[in-house]
Amino acid sequence: MTQVAGKLQSYTDGFISLTQEPNGHVPGWVRELRGAGWSKFQQLGFPTARRGNERWKYTNVRPLAAAQFSIPLGLDPDTAPDVQTLMRLAPWQDDWVNLVFIDGIFSPSLSTGPSDDCGGIVGSLAKHIPGNRVVQERLGGYTDLEEDDGLAALNTAFLKDGTFVHVPIGVNISQPLNLVYLTTRRYQPTAVFPRTLIVAERSSSVTINESYVSMPGSAHFTDALTEIAIGDGSQVNHYKLINEGADAYHVGHTRVHQSCDSAFSSSSFVIGSALARNDVKVTLDGTGSSCDLNGLYLTKDRQHIDNLINIDHASPHTTSNLFYKGILDGDSRAVFGGTVLVRKDSQKATARQSDKNLLLSDSAEVDSKPSLLIYADDVQCGHGATAGNIDPMALFYLRSRGLDHETASRFLVQAFAGEVIQTVGLEPLREYLDRLYRDELPSATIRLRGAK
Repeated sequence: MTQVAGKLQSYTDGFISLTQEPNGHVPGWVRELRGAGWSKFQQLGFPTARRGNERWKYTNVRPLAAAQFSIPLGLDPDTAPDVQTLMRLAPWQDDWVNLVFIDGIFSPSLSTGPSDDCGGIVGSLAKHIPGNRVVQERLGGYTDLEEDDGLAALNTAFLKDGTFVHVPIGVNISQPLNLVYLTTRRYQPTAVFPRTLIVAERSSSVTINESYVSMPGSAHFTDALTEIAIGDGSQVNHYKLINEGADAYHVGHTRVHQSCDSAFSSSSFVIGSALARNDVKVTLDGTGSSCDLNGLYLTKDRQHIDNLINIDHASPHTTSNLFYKGILDGDSRAVFGGTVLVRKDSQKATARQSDKNLLLSDSAEVDSKPSLLIYADDVQCGHGATAGNIDPMALFYLRSRGLDHETASRFLVQAFAGEVIQTVGLEPLREYLDRLYRDELPSATIRLRGAK
C-alpha cells in the first residue's frame, strides 16, 4: 500500500540526489535498474497494511515507515572507526579477506584484499559495475520486483555499492571472505542500502561471512539485499550475522539460485536490532541440488525478529533441510514463516523443516508458521514447530548434581543454542558466535517461566 507522500519525502530527496551525481561511471542499465526499483517502491511503499498481507501479518513496520532518515551518499571521515573498533564489533581474522563497508560505502583503508592468486574477483561492487559483463548480466537477476515487497525495490532504487564476488569455473577460493557492513553514528538517523552479488561458476567453491553491525548509539535503517548464484556442482558456504543496536531497524533479503548438483549451506544469526527481518528465498533449479539452512535468533526487552524462509523445489531429486531455533526473553516477539514449495514435476524431492523456540518469559511471544505446498506425489516432506520452557526434568537433574538454578538453566539454554552454532564450519567464527551468545544469555536465564 502506498504511503502519504510526505512520509516518503526523505527517500524522494535521497533518490533525486543519487540521480544528480555525476553519471560518467554509471552505465545506463544501472540507471534503468534504479528507476525500476524506485517506480516499484512508489507503487508499493512500506508494507504497513497487514490485513491480507500474509508475508507481514505478524510484523508491524509502521514505526519504520513513519521514521525520517537521511541517506548518506559518501563516507564521513569523522565517523569512520579504526580497525581495533571493527574487531570488537564484528568477526575478524587477519588471515581472512576482510571487506569493510562504512554506511554502505566500501572503505579500502580498513579492508584487507584477497591474495593475488585467489583466482577470482572479490571487491567493491561500485568498482566493477562499469564494464564487468558478469555484473551486468547477473545483478538484479534473482530479485523479482513484481513478487517481492517494496523494501527490496527500495534497495534496488538506491543501488550504489556493496560486495561483488565472482568465482570462475573450477576455482576454489580457500580464504574465507568476511564482509563487514558497519553503520556509524551520525547527527541524524541514516538509511543505508548494502548490495551483495555472489556468482559461483561451475565446479567452484567459496565460504562467505556477512556481518551487519553498528556503532553504539547508532539509530539507522539497514535495507540489505544479497543475491547468490551457484553453478553446476558448486559449493557455497554462507554465514550471516545481524547484530545492530537497540535503535536500529534491519530488513535483509537473500535470494539464492542453484543449478544442478550444487550445494548451499547457510547459517544465520540474529541478536540485535529493535526490529529485524531476515527474508530468504532459495530456488533449487537443478536436478541434484541441495540446501541446508540453519538459524538462531535471540530476543529480549521489546525486540522483534521476523524470519521468512522460502524454499522452492523447482527440479526433481532436490533436497532441503531447514532448522531454526529461537530464544525469547522479556516482552520480545519472534516470527517464523517457513514455506517449502514442491512443484508438480519435482518428483523425488526431500524437504524437512523445523522451528524450535525457548520462551524464558511469560510475556515473550512467538508466531511460528511452517508450511508445505506439495504438488508432486513422490516426495518425502515433513515439518514441525515447538515452543516452550526449559525441560523441568533436565533442570532438576543438573540441580541435583549441585548446580544452582541460574547456572543450571544457563547451561541448558547454551546447549539449546549450541546445536545451531555448531553448524558453523569456520572455527574462529564459531568461537566468536559462541562467546557472543553466551555473553547475552545470563540476563535472559535468571527469570525462567514458572521457575521456583
